[in-house]
Amino acid sequence: MATGLKQNINKNSAFLTLELEWLRRLIDLRIRLYFEDQPELKSLEEIPPPSTGSENGTYADFIISNDLQVADRILLILSLAPYFKPELLDMFYARNTTYDKRFSEFGGPENSSGTFIPTVETALFLLAGSDLELRFAFLKLFDPDKYLLKNRVINLVNSDKNPSIFNSTIQVSAEYLEYFISGALKNMDYNHDFPAKLITTPLAWQDVVLAATSRDGIEEIIDWVQHSDAVLKLQGTAKRLKPGYKALFYGPPGTGKTLTATLIGKVTQRDVYRIDLSLVVSRYVGETEKNLAKIFDMAENKRWILFFDEADALFGKRTDIKSSNDRFANQEVAYLLQRIEEHNGIVVLASNLKDHIDKAFLRRFQTIVHFPVPAAEERYLLWKSAFPDNMQPAKDVDLQAVAEKYVLSGGAIINVMRYCCVKAIKNKAKTIAAKDIEAAIKKELQKDGILF
Repeated sequence: MATGLKQNINKNSAFLTLELEWLRRLIDLRIRLYFEDQPELKSLEEIPPPSTGSENGTYADFIISNDLQVADRILLILSLAPYFKPELLDMFYARNTTYDKRFSEFGGPENSSGTFIPTVETALFLLAGSDLELRFAFLKLFDPDKYLLKNRVINLVNSDKNPSIFNSTIQVSAEYLEYFISGALKNMDYNHDFPAKLITTPLAWQDVVLAATSRDGIEEIIDWVQHSDAVLKLQGTAKRLKPGYKALFYGPPGTGKTLTATLIGKVTQRDVYRIDLSLVVSRYVGETEKNLAKIFDMAENKRWILFFDEADALFGKRTDIKSSNDRFANQEVAYLLQRIEEHNGIVVLASNLKDHIDKAFLRRFQTIVHFPVPAAEERYLLWKSAFPDNMQPAKDVDLQAVAEKYVLSGGAIINVMRYCCVKAIKNKAKTIAAKDIEAAIKKELQKDGILF
């Protein structure tokens, strides 16, 4: 284990031990107050939380950087207790002897291993006891716009049998559970709650062939990512500029839009998450907005680049309102545009057709980058770099002539290379035959309905 990681884990465990002991004392006092056991202390405010500091590890840093108040800290450590010290919650198993059942006011179902899982009812009991006015006040902690919920640090999971918020379990996200242990936010995996996939590439800028005008637009994006913090600190700019940045990539498939977004993340040291809008868009009314909300809520305040691929799946539906379906389709587009406008990170939309984007919104993109099918000279460079060093075209193959004759995108040229390499290995050849290149090009052109 690396020294830095081990030190952070040691600091974290030491501070979390104090935080869990603080929670234990709070629970003990609340129960004694509730049952009128005459404790020395009369309110939870008399038990201060552990003092945070910059040398106390990731968990303490998280509290400081996000300005978590005492109630927020109680909620967060309560969600972590089942993982770090489940026995601490065992006192909530106390039974009401009058009715021979558990105390309803303690909340909390058990999981399959018998661990007590706190619910909203558990948290409200701990924070407010039987004080109804206080319960109402602390219920605001569970508003969707509160930091811990909005940023998916904790999630409220409702039972299908009883969807009341009070019976919702309070569960820390897997992402932040790992973060509070190791100090590193792990990459998000594609799942129902986060329909996006981390994309990476082993390639570098020198492996990409783009038009000069395209490169200029890409450089603008990189400049903003690298220098936006300094710009926003200039006097008066924070009032006029938002930290978010919106870019549109448009052009035919295979022209490098996804690869370019990935390389921007690579050079700026930001994770790039690809969202395929064709998978996010739902035929059920309201579901598309819910799917998009999950993505933007998770990405808020993260150093991520959101890359919305296949944007035509949504923008292509924007039409004049002739039916209720048209109205709902337009609402989905409006919602996406609103969330993009409000998002404080980098958002890139990829579309095959620029005309599908509302002209009024086009003006809101800071950068619009066209990815045309490469010209003959650019295609020649792509052909030269496409084949492996140990599997080159035969001497009778004139790549310059091939580039001039056939209009193909970079993605199509890579498909030709793959086909030819398989054929060469299958035939135990040491070079790529001209006939195989011709055959592969024919297959690619036929995809677009072009006769060879």
